Amino acid sequence: MKKINIAIDGPVASGKSTIAKQLAKKLGYIHIDTGAMYRCVAYLALSNNVDLNDEKALEDITKQNNITLTADGKILCNNIDVTEVIRTNEVSTAASQVSVFSSVRENLVKQQQEMAKQKGIVMDGRDIGTVVLPDADLKIFQTASAESRADRRYQEYVSKDMVSDYKQLVDDINSRDYADTHREVSPLKKAADAIEIDTSSLTIEQVIQKIEDEIEKVMNHD
Repeated sequence: MKKINIAIDGPVASGKSTIAKQLAKKLGYIHIDTGAMYRCVAYLALSNNVDLNDEKALEDITKQNNITLTADGKILCNNIDVTEVIRTNEVSTAASQVSVFSSVRENLVKQQQEMAKQKGIVMDGRDIGTVVLPDADLKIFQTASAESRADRRYQEYVSKDMVSDYKQLVDDINSRDYADTHREVSPLKKAADAIEIDTSSLTIEQVIQKIEDEIEKVMNHD
């Protein structure tokens, strides 16, 4: 059976990575979490006291460090497993800051496009359908209310024994949404041919089923 490329976009904490990861596993595809790549850059910047406003230094990080996404879902930075440490609120906020720089995005986008050449990819992020994979066979735009997204993130942190504040999460998500939709380079927006799915009141299984229905339409169309 032929393989296609699937792009999943949407705002922070809308469940893109969770859905993309499970969908890829179900299809036997490779999941590429582009947000994790920006988180790695942010994590390296924070770890090395690099100024988050220093575009040249951040660009150097993208060129001089090796970011690997493994088939079993691990995120490796210079062969060190950073899957969990890049999920903190501090790194999440920093990732939004480093992603505004065009040179950082250009370097990571090249890497992402190279990964997608083999087909059979589920890639999620904020500009996949519009910039990274504009020719993706299927584009999904996942959205959800800020409150439902904050609740999911809060539950995620609690399950990992990480300290968190719900109201702060709502504020952070609203701030992040504004930054992501108003940045000059590759702002978050729905591609004209993307299918929008509001996940606020849906389970993971229901979202995956909706996407599978769309995949079937793509396959049958050909």
